Amino acid sequence: MPAKTILDYLKKHGGRPQEQIKSVKEKEEHREKQASREKIVSSRRKPEWKIKIWDLRGNILVIAEKPKAASKIAYALSSRFMRNRWKGIPYYTIRSNGANIIIASAAGHLYGLYTDKRGYPIFQYEWKPLYIIDQTAKHTKKFIELLEKLSRNADYYVNACDYDIEGSVIGYLIIKFMGDPDRAYRVKYSSLTPAELKQAFRELTGLDYEMIEAGLCRHELDWIWGINISRALMDAVRKTSGKRTILSAGRVQTPTLKHVVDHEIERNLFIPLPLFIPDVTIIKNGEKIHLEYISGSLETRRKAEEIIKSIKKDGYLTVTEYTEKTICLNPPPAFNLGDLQEEAARIYGFSPYKTQKIAEKLYLDALISYPRTNSQKLPPTLNYRGIMEKLAGIDRYGSLIDRLLRETRGILQPVQGKKDDPAHPAIYPTGLKPGKLSSDEWKIYDLIVRRFLAAFAEKASLIQQQARFMTREGYEFRVSGQRIGKLGWLYYYYFSKPKEKSIPVFIKGEHVPIKTARLRRTYTRPPERLTKIKILRWMERVEIGTEATRARIIELLFRRGYLEAKGGKVNATDLGLGIIEVLTKYFPQITSVEMTRYFEAKMEAIRYGRAEREEVVEEARQTIVKLLQEFDRVKDKIGYLLSIRLGYISPHRKCLVCSREEYRLGLCYYHYMALEKIREAYNEWNRREETTFEKFISSIKKLRSTGKWITEIVGNDEVLAKL
Repeated sequence: MPAKTILDYLKKHGGRPQEQIKSVKEKEEHREKQASREKIVSSRRKPEWKIKIWDLRGNILVIAEKPKAASKIAYALSSRFMRNRWKGIPYYTIRSNGANIIIASAAGHLYGLYTDKRGYPIFQYEWKPLYIIDQTAKHTKKFIELLEKLSRNADYYVNACDYDIEGSVIGYLIIKFMGDPDRAYRVKYSSLTPAELKQAFRELTGLDYEMIEAGLCRHELDWIWGINISRALMDAVRKTSGKRTILSAGRVQTPTLKHVVDHEIERNLFIPLPLFIPDVTIIKNGEKIHLEYISGSLETRRKAEEIIKSIKKDGYLTVTEYTEKTICLNPPPAFNLGDLQEEAARIYGFSPYKTQKIAEKLYLDALISYPRTNSQKLPPTLNYRGIMEKLAGIDRYGSLIDRLLRETRGILQPVQGKKDDPAHPAIYPTGLKPGKLSSDEWKIYDLIVRRFLAAFAEKASLIQQQARFMTREGYEFRVSGQRIGKLGWLYYYYFSKPKEKSIPVFIKGEHVPIKTARLRRTYTRPPERLTKIKILRWMERVEIGTEATRARIIELLFRRGYLEAKGGKVNATDLGLGIIEVLTKYFPQITSVEMTRYFEAKMEAIRYGRAEREEVVEEARQTIVKLLQEFDRVKDKIGYLLSIRLGYISPHRKCLVCSREEYRLGLCYYHYMALEKIREAYNEWNRREETTFEKFISSIKKLRSTGKWITEIVGNDEVLAKL
């Protein structure tokens, strides 16, 4: 809004008629308030203006995202704040120099999108209080009522929610529905320490409308995709079976589910193929050493047997090369959220969602900086030494800090990663001393502290050894070893310390006697089982979802019954398989990573002022309309298939192996594919080791790595007869 329009608005709505001013004091306060407003309006003419909260006059409502953040802000702004309670919810007041600062909080999102229209497609919606939409959000009603009460007399508003897209939307919607965005400001901070908060409130800016628009667009896209596709699926099931059920599909969750399902199909159809490895051991200094055949495993038994025969005939190997080289291991950068989630999963087996929730709690306790960041960079403006001196006061880190400061001679220059984030730096400890933390909270906090320290430390070094050997026939073998030369940063972040395994020193030309030479049979391996962190990393790699949403989307797929976890490994359920089978066959665009990524790029463009929210939402709306028109043409087929997977109806003809509907030859689609895979695999097995079909079937039936659907086929004599 142009400055003149803002000024006109403030004069019209913000001031009081002169006849209502009774005293000299009131006149003076009125003049100060008007002067303050006009100064702010004037400053808005500048593209990057900043103003101190203390320059404002009147009632200033500061809105935090969570109650704990509100208390941290109050403490940072003044030690003389007054703590108040309304229906059990705390809020704070500070009086200073004509300003009455009120600090209150939301409880995360207080508003959500809602429609009272039935059916689909539906594009009529509005923002409503969450407690009206969602029964589980009843607690938000009191927060809304308190903020409404405090907003009535507010002259200015400050969005002090977390500085990210979600925080921008949370604060904006509160101000929009309860106050006036034209008299609102934004505060940016990356940690809840008193020093950073004090500085942040000296640099208020206008509302971050580009982030707000990007956030509103994300909510609208997720809502119109989710409600329309989900209603279409549920309606198809209801019309076929008469049953009502909860099904969901989404702009990000459905491509993610498809990734897991595709992986599950590949594993379930896996048939291990034989490999043959010349397994040779030698003796050196009385030590038995296993050698690796340089060409790796062999596909045919005949070739492997030739090599073993040649080795046994020689009785020794000749050393052709022995090398030792030192390689440097650069320190890792400080964590971003994805890196932290991956390390917590690797070291402690934590799910991405669990790690994120713990990190968010540590942030609200002002122990770490904002965790939902993609950055691997630490800002040069950060007081590194000050943080370390504070960390030194924590028993477990005192000696580490002493060593690091000696090692660096007080010159603290962290290694920087490649990834950046426009809103927040990499995650760092603030140095504040933790209070009572749970065991799991300590684990995450310790990872963050140690990774932060490692970023400043010296390089580590690894001494790598390798010896090469050759037979008289020219077959080559090798053995490798390694030991740590210099600990460097590994002393601080020992979780990455490599295993040490040295080998003896060999001399070129030396003949080394062979202890054993035999043929070892092994098999190709199936795709590695998925875990939650691997799914999250895939989402990052294909650029769908955000740091804040990816872990929640994965958990949603579990709540919907599409995925299940066994021993930390993720499987797709039959319902999950069915959903993707139906959507891929009749509704493929919904499962498309490309289309999801396309709209992610559009929202990023909004964030940087290169696109308009209305245009992006309209494009999505038109896309959904076209998709639903295609959906309705095959709605009966979709309803039939989903109803079978949900167990609501029985198929006209069942698979001979399972309860799914027949696809061909008396088998469902998956077991038919398994039958075809078995036919193909036998030819390859026969090439590799010249075996009979019966022996092939007997072998794959015994192997634990054989896919589930393959095992079910070879275990069914009636189906095997079809082969």
